[in-house]
Amino acid sequence: MSFAFRVEKTDGKARAGVLITAHGAVQTPIFMPVGTKATVKAVPQEVLKNDIKAQIILGNNYHLFIRPGSDIIKKAGGLHKFMNWDLPILTDSGGFQVYSLKGIRKISERGVTFQSHLDGSKLLFTPENVVEMQRILGSDIMMPLDECTHYPCEYEYAQKSMELTHRWEERGRKHFLNTQPLYEHFQAQFGIVQGSTFADLRRNSAEKIASLDFEGNAIGGLSTGEPPELMYEMTDIVCNILPENKPRYLMGVGTPVNILEAIALGVDMFDCVMPTRNARHGLLFFHDGIRNFMNSKYKTDFSPIDENSDLFSDRNYSKAYLHHLLKNHELLGFAIASFHNLHFYLSLVKEARKKIVEGSFHEWKKQKIQQLSQRL
Repeated sequence: MSFAFRVEKTDGKARAGVLITAHGAVQTPIFMPVGTKATVKAVPQEVLKNDIKAQIILGNNYHLFIRPGSDIIKKAGGLHKFMNWDLPILTDSGGFQVYSLKGIRKISERGVTFQSHLDGSKLLFTPENVVEMQRILGSDIMMPLDECTHYPCEYEYAQKSMELTHRWEERGRKHFLNTQPLYEHFQAQFGIVQGSTFADLRRNSAEKIASLDFEGNAIGGLSTGEPPELMYEMTDIVCNILPENKPRYLMGVGTPVNILEAIALGVDMFDCVMPTRNARHGLLFFHDGIRNFMNSKYKTDFSPIDENSDLFSDRNYSKAYLHHLLKNHELLGFAIASFHNLHFYLSLVKEARKKIVEGSFHEWKKQKIQQLSQRL
């Protein structure tokens, strides 16, 4: 099986679908844990697969190119074998990471010249070589090189950046179609819509990217500081234009509330570092709100971390124990908190899918959002 996507049920604009890749099927809507450097921080692969129930994860071309390097991953037989992960992987081109290197990068028609954050060496990413790099990674889904604009952004710059991204994506798509996978499994390529927070630019970009006939489409350049309402407005505009028979991926988003609101607009795929990053700071997500386990009120709370979760049913870690671990910066604390948050995110999108199939998503979402926003 190469690559396919089908929508099985809709509830308004919300979609329940199935994404077929060379490494297995993914039920959508789906959240992808971020494994930037060939690891989801503090989470072993067997826990990620068997306990957290991740169906697809994300890796980053920039970081993997810097270290360990394409030559090592190629010798290993690709990223799946290198990290011992037999389910689907999506890899970002590294465009967002290069965007964050402001001051040590230069953008031109050719591509992006930048300095390595490790040793300062001069490097070049082009639309063509990021395809080559991701051929070496062997990801099931690769992303093309694009420029992510800052927020707020002037209209003139956003337009020029979007047009440059379009030219880069045309080149990246052409190179993808003229090259072959290295590991005897099909790789898909998703396009990326840009245009900052300007409605006309987003429409222009969505129409252009749709015309390039990628296997799927992504919405980039959001969740960069703009108000949530503006992010939803741009997402809605784009989803109304992108083809219905292809998956839609909102990059770098977000909070549980963001995800539910975007599902309601027709988004199928999400990724964000928030579950693991917040976990390491003691912030855990629950179906009734957010808890800060650094708070001293948990010091003598010996009840289970989450009475309603089956994640730790055989281990029964207490809130007091997790508080102790996190206060002392113990690695096990980072791990347990990360397990919990990722399990919560995957459980949330699974429940959202169930409600879409049942036809009760929007009523459920309205109630759920009120609960998820509470600080407990």
